[in-house]
Amino acid sequence: MGEEIMTAEEAAGNDLVLAFGRLLGAANRLEYLLGRAIEEQCGISHLMYEVLLILAREGNRGMSMRAISREQVLTTGGVTRLIDRMEALGLVERTLDPGDRRGRLVRLTGAGAAKAVEATRVHLENVRRHFVEPIPVEHRKRFAEDLRTLSHSAREAIPRLR
Repeated sequence: MGEEIMTAEEAAGNDLVLAFGRLLGAANRLEYLLGRAIEEQCGISHLMYEVLLILAREGNRGMSMRAISREQVLTTGGVTRLIDRMEALGLVERTLDPGDRRGRLVRLTGAGAAKAVEATRVHLENVRRHFVEPIPVEHRKRFAEDLRTLSHSAREAIPRLR
């Protein structure tokens, strides 16, 4: 199974525990820095930005609230409140779902698409500055591949939500 941890000091100093803690710390700090920049420069939350990107990938078809909640791992109530705020800002609109007469789909408005472009320009600049530039050039491609591997492995380990 691995090495046996006998003391709190051994637990706190374990190389794997420390490496994983650094990964979480870096992710949390980067999310804070990059999310704050989007909020300050574009006037939307990082979560709103993520939803704009999800909807942009769907094109004009739109998505159900349930599908958005699965993508963002949010409750349907949380997504409803978020979409309400985004609709009030003119970023998204709700339309009838042609496949479900009681259902509604959410899709980008023109203003939402423009905000996605604006926020992505800000985001890319900050991703380059805070995420890419600190990594040595010769490590960047491998680092990105390793992150993709970790992401896919973790996604596959999570039980499917119903």
